[in-house]
Amino acid sequence: MITPTPSQIKIRDHMARDLLVVAPAGCGKTEALALRIDGLLRRGDVELPRKILVVTFSNRAKDNIRDRLRAYLGATHLRDHVTVVNFHGLSARIFKAHANAIGLNPSMTLPESDWVREECNRKGLEYPAAKRAQDALRAAKLEPRTDSDIEEYLVQNREINALEIERDRVADARLTYDDLPRVAELILADDRVADLYREHFGALIVDEFQDLTPQQLRIVNRIGYRRTTYAGDLAQGIYGFTGAKPTEIHRRIAEECTTTVTFAESHRSSPAVLAAVNSLIPLTGGTPLTAADEASWPGGGLFATARFKTAEDEADWIANLTGRLTSKVPHHRIGIMARTEKRRKFVEAALDGIGVDYMRWDDGVLDTDTARAMRSLLGHFNLTAYERAESKISFLRESSGLEEIAESSTRQSLGEALGWCYELLRDGIPPSEILARIKVGNGDTLVTKPGVHVLNGHVGKGQQFDWVMIVGAEDGSIPFYLAKTAEERAEEARILSVMISRARHGVFVTYANEVQITPTWRKSQNASPYFNELSAAKPLGGQDLWDWLRDADWNAIAAR
Repeated sequence: MITPTPSQIKIRDHMARDLLVVAPAGCGKTEALALRIDGLLRRGDVELPRKILVVTFSNRAKDNIRDRLRAYLGATHLRDHVTVVNFHGLSARIFKAHANAIGLNPSMTLPESDWVREECNRKGLEYPAAKRAQDALRAAKLEPRTDSDIEEYLVQNREINALEIERDRVADARLTYDDLPRVAELILADDRVADLYREHFGALIVDEFQDLTPQQLRIVNRIGYRRTTYAGDLAQGIYGFTGAKPTEIHRRIAEECTTTVTFAESHRSSPAVLAAVNSLIPLTGGTPLTAADEASWPGGGLFATARFKTAEDEADWIANLTGRLTSKVPHHRIGIMARTEKRRKFVEAALDGIGVDYMRWDDGVLDTDTARAMRSLLGHFNLTAYERAESKISFLRESSGLEEIAESSTRQSLGEALGWCYELLRDGIPPSEILARIKVGNGDTLVTKPGVHVLNGHVGKGQQFDWVMIVGAEDGSIPFYLAKTAEERAEEARILSVMISRARHGVFVTYANEVQITPTWRKSQNASPYFNELSAAKPLGGQDLWDWLRDADWNAIAAR
């Protein structure tokens, strides 16, 4: 057990069951939620046969909060008094128990993998057509539409590929990940069903409220309106492409909850890193943060920016800096991030050029069994037969033995790996190169090991690195050129803030004035407009940066 902070104690002892917890990254949110649940149970606010429902967005978050609750409550008390699920798990539970309320068969096939993506691959849709079909189906299902309503919506919008996939889904009697919350909302529209859940769960806890879609909030409200604790941070709302609407959700939750507790101390990041995060608050709507123990950070941490003539120059500088850091603090984790994969490729080429080993997060970071299955498939891959196959995704599934696997999580992991493999093959990557990219081992262990990690900004949410290097901070990249509305550009600022906030000791933000877009087109770029805000954090640059690196107490940094 840790000693609770004053904010955590306030959350634990809050008497009403509605509460908004604003908890930026690294502020002890998971511990606070565990304390909140412990307080509700110890006061008798929720007594058997009622339970507390905890809803998360990911399996990792679900496991994290379950582990903390086990420390407070013990395994038996936890099992008897608390239900911890992610949103898909909650929706699946509602469907399986009450599908007949909306005339559906509860034995329909539930999603084990991204079936829509697999169907796009199976139909041979190129990326633009596949993305349009996926986006159309997601948009159609973010509202409580019946199957016939969805078909009408797709017909009216002339989404031919999406319509064909949807008709196949209905004919196969299956649900996709987007269908689960849709049918859950339709079922909960029946007051008799909603009353059952309101009676069963005396209080709700929702983690990462900024990632909620309006649909998910409606589901939560049907079960626990004014009996829900919401925790999260508007400044970390970066999933608009999934239907999340952080600003709208934050406003609606603030209207529902009578009390807000705001965390203002970070236990993760140095003062310099927090200054960079704070400088973006006018754009992100975030909360000003201070380091919980400023004196414990050697040199106060580091925030630096740099400009380069070309993306190749930038990449060489990043690669050499990475080499210097790994030599000084070999057990540290260095995250090299970009807004997009294409903007990241220059750095990967530079790292390859000087022989720096790194973990590319869009590669096959797979559990041991899945990695072995993929290695076996690719080690004896018949490329000629694959190219002749009418359905290439079906060829991969059959060759890997996917259909013979009974255990659902194993099937899901292998199915996702096959989709990744298909997309690389489609892009002309030879099987031998895909094989070389596969890392054998536990995925969590691989992505948390010391060394250099290369990833996109969205993937880094929820992660932590000792040092973060953000490359490609040009206008058009950050913010992304497709971000046109005020809300879209605010989300782009939040993506930059999230990338910065992953860092513990130091963060570097760089950009280039010229970027080779294609072999024949080198584009002139301007710095991201967000640099105006970042300048308020007084970033180091030029000789001042190298002086800091030269004079730093690396033994103290390594020990922190």
